[in-house]
Amino acid sequence: MKVVLIDDELLALSYLEHQLQDIADIDVAAKFVDPEKGTAYILDHDVDVAFLDIHLPEVNGVELAERLLERKPKLNVVFCTAYDEYAIKAFELNALDYLMKPVGKERLAVTLQRIQERLGGDADSGASATAPLRMKLFQQVLIEADGKPLAPIRWRTAKAQELFLYLLQHRGQLVRKSALVELLWPEYEPNKAFSQLYTAVYHIRKTLEPMNTRFHLSNATEGYILDVDHVRLDVEEWEQRLQTLLPVDDRTIEEIEQVMAAYTGDYLQDYEYVWAESERFRLKLLWVRAMTESAEWYASCRNYMKAIEKYFEICNRQPLAEEARFALMKLYAATNNHLSVHRQYRELTTVLLEEVGERPSPYITEWYLQWKMENKE
Repeated sequence: MKVVLIDDELLALSYLEHQLQDIADIDVAAKFVDPEKGTAYILDHDVDVAFLDIHLPEVNGVELAERLLERKPKLNVVFCTAYDEYAIKAFELNALDYLMKPVGKERLAVTLQRIQERLGGDADSGASATAPLRMKLFQQVLIEADGKPLAPIRWRTAKAQELFLYLLQHRGQLVRKSALVELLWPEYEPNKAFSQLYTAVYHIRKTLEPMNTRFHLSNATEGYILDVDHVRLDVEEWEQRLQTLLPVDDRTIEEIEQVMAAYTGDYLQDYEYVWAESERFRLKLLWVRAMTESAEWYASCRNYMKAIEKYFEICNRQPLAEEARFALMKLYAATNNHLSVHRQYRELTTVLLEEVGERPSPYITEWYLQWKMENKE
C-alpha cells in the first residue's frame, strides 16, 4: 500500500508516518507540507492512499481531494484534522475517510483495514461492467440492472443526492460552481458554501465509485459536467418513444397506450426540488398532450367510454385542466348522461374557486347554461 501524506505541519507529518509504519508494512512514498507539490506527486506516481489535512494553506483539503479524484478516481482519500465542530458537521464522513488528530493507532488500523478491503474488491453494485443500467426518474429514483432493481443508493447527505440529481438533469452540460452554491446553499457565506459544494461532490464521487464506468463527474473550468454511459433514463426513453408515435392514429394508438402506461408518476415527484419544477411541468404537458390526442381519437371513433377514461386520467393528474373537464361535459351530453354533465361543471367550479379563486372560463359557463336551457328536466 503506497501512501502519500500532506499536512502543513511537519511535526504532524512525522507523527502520522510513525503511526502508519508502526501498524503495518506501509510504504510512505512521500510527505509534503506544500499541497501543490503533493498534488503533482500523486498525479505523477502510483499512489493507493492520500492522507490530507483539511485545513491546508491556500486550499481546502476537500477541494484538493476533488482535484485528485477527478484525475485518479480509484485513489483512496483519508482526511485528518484537529477537532473542528464545523468540519464534522460539514463533511459527515465515515471512519475510512475522516480521522481526528492526534490519530490513534486503533482508529488508524480500522481505516487501513477498510482501505485494504476496498482495494481488494471493485464490484459494480451487482451489475456487470457492460450490461446497461436503467434509471427510473418518474415519481422516485430507482436503478435496475437486467430488469431487477438494485439496492437503493445510500447518499451521505440529502444535499449530495440533490446535487447529483440536478447534475443528472443537466447531464452533458457544464454547470457552474457559482450557480450551484447559489441554488443549494444560498444561506451560507461564500467560503462555507463552496466548502459544502466540494464536500457534496466528494460524496457523490465516493457514492458512485462502484458504478464509475456509468457515471463520470468531471471538473471543467469553473464548473462540473456529469456524463452517463450505458445508463438508460426512463424519462428520456419515454419522451423519445412518444415523439416518434405522435400524432395518434389507428396504427399508433396501441403502442401509445403502452408508452403512456410507463408514466407512473411525475418527474421526481417524490422530491420537493424547486429546480425540478420546469422539467416536471414540461414532461407533464407532453403527457397531457398525448392523453388529449388519444381521447380525441377515441371520441372521433365514437368510442366514448375510452375517451371519457382518458379525460378522467387527465383530470386526476391535472385538477385544473379546464379543457379536459369541458370535454367530459360534452361527451356526457352526447351520451345523454345529464347528471354527469352537472357534476363535472360543479367539480370544475369548486376546484377553480378553491385553488385559484376563479370561476370557469366564460365560454364553458355559456355552453353549460345553454345546454341547461335546452335540456330542462
